Amino acid sequence: MPSDPVLDDLRKVCHDRARPAEDADAVAEVAARYVASPGSTEETSEVLRLAAQHDLRVVPRGAGTKLGWGVPPTAVDLVLDTTAITGVVEHAAGDLVAVVRAGTPVETLQSTLAEAGQQLALDVPTAGSTVGGTVATNMSGPRRLLYGTLRDLLIGITFVRADGVVAKAGGKVVKNVAGYDFGKLLTGCYGTLGVITQVAFRLHPHPPVQRFLTIEVDGAEAAGRAVAAIVNSQVVPTAVDVHQSADGPTSVTVLLEGTEQGVTGRVATATAVLGDAAASDEPPPWFGALPFDDRQVGLKLTTEMAGLPRLLLAAQQAADRHGLSIEVTGSAAGVLYAGLSVDVSPDAAAAVVTDLRSAAGSYAGSVVVLTAPAAVSRGLDMWGPVPGLDLMRRLKDQLDPQHRLAPGRFVGGI
Repeated sequence: MPSDPVLDDLRKVCHDRARPAEDADAVAEVAARYVASPGSTEETSEVLRLAAQHDLRVVPRGAGTKLGWGVPPTAVDLVLDTTAITGVVEHAAGDLVAVVRAGTPVETLQSTLAEAGQQLALDVPTAGSTVGGTVATNMSGPRRLLYGTLRDLLIGITFVRADGVVAKAGGKVVKNVAGYDFGKLLTGCYGTLGVITQVAFRLHPHPPVQRFLTIEVDGAEAAGRAVAAIVNSQVVPTAVDVHQSADGPTSVTVLLEGTEQGVTGRVATATAVLGDAAASDEPPPWFGALPFDDRQVGLKLTTEMAGLPRLLLAAQQAADRHGLSIEVTGSAAGVLYAGLSVDVSPDAAAAVVTDLRSAAGSYAGSVVVLTAPAAVSRGLDMWGPVPGLDLMRRLKDQLDPQHRLAPGRFVGGI
């Protein structure tokens, strides 16, 4: 069997962690040629130097839980698997800071922090997700209402550019590379600007007590009133999540955290505000979960808090208008996720997205198609209107002039 010079070079860097790609390594149904799994930032740098030398298009991959999200890449020569880049590098408990390698599962990081009574105040809806993949897809769940988004919790980042140059920004580094805030730029870029290898996070104490209050309401407008009442009260909720099922009730769940005495008093106050709410130590099954799977069209909807009932109502009306079902769940902070019927047609999916974009735009919002079956995604504008697209393209050209990193995955074909 003839030698493969590309595979031989990759194996020199990654040892036994480089191989020909298999069918399961396809990215959004685009087949790959090779898979390499470097074990450090330095090995990642060498792999990307080899990719530049052999003119390979590279797609970074963590656990692969959201690999089908975004637009399919124009080509995949090399899947760069980060799952060997693992471990907590530093946990400065006194400073509430942790530095962790990108391939580390988020659950592993949380378990380590819990031993010191601390947490990364981030909700990850897909089991097994890695730190780097979570940053690359910008996942922030219900607790964003109190703690902010992933961008607010990330204070430092190490990444490797397409040419193999290692760059660092934020954290203990005094000066950001080229003046950019790369922590924010790489969050949600789907691997198109660089391969993340290490992240520094701001931490928070782990609250000793949690209580969940859930109330069923009569539709979108009632959900909006309940959300406004609790957010404007004195109970300081950690999260307020809304769930609008496809064929059942609409619910609002409030998460309260703190000491036993403090939470007990706030539960009483919140109950008086909401009315007949059910209290539990456990969240409802939909809390912080995505209302879709890989077979469905999955949407991310954003809006100002005041636009929440309008967007929920628009989803109900779109479902009725186009004869399909839509399940919606998400944060009162104005970020919702929606799942369309498994059997939705391309035309119906496109019509629903158009309707929801019209409603979201009324409150400075947006609608992004996170994932869709190939037969449906071909007829969809996945990202919709994006302010600053020209600037984003210039940044891509500057960091990856050959467009080798995750080509075409991001907005505007970046």
